[in-house]
Amino acid sequence: MSYHATVQDVYRKAAQNPDAGLCCVPQAPKYLPGLVIPSIMHEMNYGCGTTVHAQDMTENQTVLYVGVGGGLEALQLAYYTRRPGGVIAIDPVAEMRDAAQANLQEAAIHNDWFDPSFVDIRDGDALDLPVDDDSINLAAQNCLFNIFETTQNGQPGDLEKALSEMHRVLKPAGRLSMSDPISPRDMPEHLRQNAELRARCMSGCLTYEQYLNKIVEAGFGSCEIRSRRPYRMLDRRRYELEEDLLLETIEVCAYKTPVPNDGPCVFTGRMAIYTGSEDQFDDDKGHVLVRDIPLPVCDKTAVALKTLNNPDIAVTPSTWHYTGGGCC
Repeated sequence: MSYHATVQDVYRKAAQNPDAGLCCVPQAPKYLPGLVIPSIMHEMNYGCGTTVHAQDMTENQTVLYVGVGGGLEALQLAYYTRRPGGVIAIDPVAEMRDAAQANLQEAAIHNDWFDPSFVDIRDGDALDLPVDDDSINLAAQNCLFNIFETTQNGQPGDLEKALSEMHRVLKPAGRLSMSDPISPRDMPEHLRQNAELRARCMSGCLTYEQYLNKIVEAGFGSCEIRSRRPYRMLDRRRYELEEDLLLETIEVCAYKTPVPNDGPCVFTGRMAIYTGSEDQFDDDKGHVLVRDIPLPVCDKTAVALKTLNNPDIAVTPSTWHYTGGGCC
């Protein structure tokens, strides 16, 4: 059975019988005033983080969510859009679409502001989105893209196709919010080729560097790392490894902006702080550090400032948590 067929089989079963061990990580429920989330949506929350961030929400935006699951994040996104078709949810598994639709109908009973028409659930695939070019303000996927295989024998892989499709449908400067597992080293071949483990988001993940490179290669010029934390332990005995392999889950927001000539802007929570005798420091490249006030900087700018060897400039390490307000 191909990994595509295995993925659909795994999620078909998860739609019919909630699977507590599929993808999800322990996290506190997100509280939004006036939003009641049916318990079944929490049971069917097959993600490894969150793609719903208040700083991404703007007035009258259209949101695309790929891989609807039980509908939890589609409902959370609809909390912000609040109009028919404000959220477009795509899923290729009929049973999952039906389950999400039923869950949204239940949500409407508990939320007087919500109408199921706010979420337009469509039959479709991440590799060929049934969505017009340049029509989406915010796109999101949670623990889906790590399932896809990458370039093989010089041919674009499914991950590259999925990222290209997201880039196609986003408006200029649109945002792509993602959560996926990553690995500290290349995934061993015997695990990477295991279709069941890949479908369960355990063996298809890339390293951090590989993951970011794929996003940039798809044309996203700026990326924010919003969270990075432990996800699953693949122990050496059960998974036939020389040593334990601790996977992480990462939350990223990528912007459809041109990739700068000197490389992408990747924010990982680093700060630059100027403490000199002047009121501010200007590097003549668009970065102004006001004395004593930390400025969030992308990794590229952090490296450039450190190479100045200026004793009055301190640059902090990555925190893997960034919420905006940066140098670019």
